[in-house]
Amino acid sequence: MTLRTIVCTLALMASTAAFAALKAGDPAPAFSATASLAGKPFTYSLQDSLAKGPVVVYFYPSAYTEGCNIQAHEFSTQADQFAAAGASVIGVSLDSIERLNEFSADPDYCAGRLAVASDGDGRIARSFGLRVSGVQRGATDTRGKEIDHGFTERTTFVVKRDGTVFAAVGGVSPEENVARALELVRTLST
Repeated sequence: MTLRTIVCTLALMASTAAFAALKAGDPAPAFSATASLAGKPFTYSLQDSLAKGPVVVYFYPSAYTEGCNIQAHEFSTQADQFAAAGASVIGVSLDSIERLNEFSADPDYCAGRLAVASDGDGRIARSFGLRVSGVQRGATDTRGKEIDHGFTERTTFVVKRDGTVFAAVGGVSPEENVARALELVRTLST
């Protein structure tokens, strides 16, 4: 399977993002997961993060794929603006923690400024109402390495401190996804 086929498949998934996803006012599922920041694994807890402020939970198909690289880079370069609005950001994918350790430290993408969590079985994505696809045989990432996990649709949730979804963003470009998430977080802080 070529990267172009994967991109087309993921674009189709993204075009219907948030179809069954959680909506504004729905309670966000509390979750904990192994995550990575700057190449170092840790245990991430949504509940602990919400105690400090709103959280942007963004689901993406796979580390080291075109759109996900762009989105991670955008979130990492905008990290200070999210923090200034009082929010934290966590990326979630079906990647293994080993792949995420590399991705979180990669200076071109997460750059040590963006935490990413492993949802290897898709349980977290499904709890947010997102579709999860199986492994696509022959799929490779932008480095030419085999992708040995399933994918979830690109959807971002802004979760308020009370644990409810403020808004969901899906079906837009990676850049627009980040811009809309920042706009929503700023709305919460005013």
